[in-house]
Amino acid sequence: MSGDLKAELSKQVHRPASWLLLVVAVALSLTFGYLVPYAAPDPGRGQDALLPGAFVGSAIGGLPIFIGGLTLIFGVLVAGSEYGWDTWKTVLAQGSSRFSVYGAKIVTVAVGTLLLMLTLFAAAAGASALVAVLRDQPMQWPSIVDIVRGIGAGWLIAMMWGTFGVALAVVFRSVALPIGLGLVWLLAVQNLLASVAAPVLPWVAEAQKGLPGPNAGSLVAGLGARTGTPGVEQLVGAGQASLVVAVYLLAFAAVGGWLLHRRDLG
Repeated sequence: MSGDLKAELSKQVHRPASWLLLVVAVALSLTFGYLVPYAAPDPGRGQDALLPGAFVGSAIGGLPIFIGGLTLIFGVLVAGSEYGWDTWKTVLAQGSSRFSVYGAKIVTVAVGTLLLMLTLFAAAAGASALVAVLRDQPMQWPSIVDIVRGIGAGWLIAMMWGTFGVALAVVFRSVALPIGLGLVWLLAVQNLLASVAAPVLPWVAEAQKGLPGPNAGSLVAGLGARTGTPGVEQLVGAGQASLVVAVYLLAFAAVGGWLLHRRDLG
């Protein structure tokens, strides 16, 4: 699989859209995680959430919806571009199996989302340090264990949305439709379920505890993300949330691989 992985990584490294998604993710994270709260601080919590001690929660707060949507797009681009370019048969003609190429795409999503998380944490740490300097506050950082735990949890959520994008790309054998449907789910459907249906339908409120978005929101809330952030609400414990997110990640990856193996590529 090493040759397939090198090819996939090379595609994404030389693809401007991949770097654009990274830049947009950092810009959104800093704008809504720091700039907006700094300009209009939350009177309930002040600006403690902007200081270095709370930067882990700020770095991962956008993953349940907005940053998650960008990782979904990345997953679609990694897996769906072969359909758009009509290059699946060309790739497989080089002697690689479908599972080998698919595995390389999953690993590429893993590498891309890890790079995203490291970049988000670096950006959040820099922004927190700047706020501390501007506010003349001490530099009190979380422990290394808390930082590593935050990176791991964020990576798990980003990978879940990334593999969701991969699965959608394989299901619909395209790029545009999977991106559209995936973003509709992240930005509209799950928010409507939480804000409109759940308050009046008890069974919907209970079903929320098994859906990917609410569990992602619960996981980041448990690690310090501000609960006023869209999608961030601790409905379940961090242990259950981690397990559910991991199960969805594996399920999305398995569905995509199974369909790619079973269906005709034409």
